[in-house]
Amino acid sequence: MIPLTTLHLAHLPPDLAVHIALCRELQNAAFLRAQLLAGNAEFEYALLDAGSILSPTHLHAAIFRAATDACTGRLKSHNLHAEIVFALSANNNIAESFRKFGLTPQTTNLIIVKLTPASSAGTAAERAAAMAVGAHLETHVQGRWERFGEGSCVAVGNVRRIGGVYKLGKGVGKRGDGRGRGRAREREGGNGVEGGSEDEEARERAEMEVAILGLMALRGAS
Repeated sequence: MIPLTTLHLAHLPPDLAVHIALCRELQNAAFLRAQLLAGNAEFEYALLDAGSILSPTHLHAAIFRAATDACTGRLKSHNLHAEIVFALSANNNIAESFRKFGLTPQTTNLIIVKLTPASSAGTAAERAAAMAVGAHLETHVQGRWERFGEGSCVAVGNVRRIGGVYKLGKGVGKRGDGRGRGRAREREGGNGVEGGSEDEEARERAEMEVAILGLMALRGAS
């Protein structure tokens, strides 16, 4: 079974379970895109390019926004999972949000989100839903599975790309090469890195996160 993270977000209906998986070295992006474009209900997931996600909090904020809009009848896209992709955006252009945050033919690291009803956390119904989601993904998504978390976001999140998407200032998140901790990458011969301690890089990522969450929250609701 794949390492699936299941959680409940505060202030959302308690019967809504959130399942998150991370697939690295994705091998069948074209197949998955075809299922989305065909509207195949069996593939109703939020499929996100992992390079566009800075942190778990970044993703959780989008899930919360989408679920809240669904509960209040304010969805802008065609379903809840598409709304998660849209909720990551700082503007109201749905097509642009899918180009910047969603699965593309070039995606190599994929975050998958599925929301399911469950009577409450830890129940047999929730466990059964998680097992069904995991089994379906394991069958149809080809790649190397890792557990989603803060460390995986640091490893696969492209800091420079994310900063560009949100039009952040050049001083925000400048130390990272976009694919993990700057100094560690420098030692390994990674892309151009300015160096700096892990504490400094963590602080810069935290500053980026605050700025991004603010931009997402300010996106017009009309």
